[in-house]
Amino acid sequence: MYNYTMFAIIGLGNPGEKYRNNRHNVGHMFIDYLVNELRVNELKLYKTDCFMNQSGAFIKKVMRNSGMRRENLVIAHDDLDIPLGKFKIQKGIGPQLHNGIESVEKSLGTKDFWRIRIGVDNRTPDNWIDGETYVLNDFRQNELDVIQALFPEVLNRLQTLW
Repeated sequence: MYNYTMFAIIGLGNPGEKYRNNRHNVGHMFIDYLVNELRVNELKLYKTDCFMNQSGAFIKKVMRNSGMRRENLVIAHDDLDIPLGKFKIQKGIGPQLHNGIESVEKSLGTKDFWRIRIGVDNRTPDNWIDGETYVLNDFRQNELDVIQALFPEVLNRLQTLW
């Protein structure tokens, strides 16, 4: 059906139950969705086991241990530059500020990898808080519903890469 040959999707997030439903953990949530939806061995799925700011070391280790090529690497992460319920799949383009992505770029020595940029911004002028605080807050239930409804669309678009 699809050619999954040696693709790896790595979801960024923070470890532990405390962070499970944080906006910053939408990459982990996407991996959980894929584990339940896909039944292929060729596609490697990972969730980082470190804090967001150390994501680069985790990804570099996965690539070294698996022999993964950078062109087959896909990073799923939250993005405050994109509204809640929207996403972009792009190569070499990321959010303005994202410590996890910055760590990955620094560890790999390049920006040239695929990103699934999942929008998490649902702030309005009357409830505006700084991004660093906002992404460490849990999604509200209605926001989780929007995210869960978005994941099938992300997967459909992602399959066009294969």
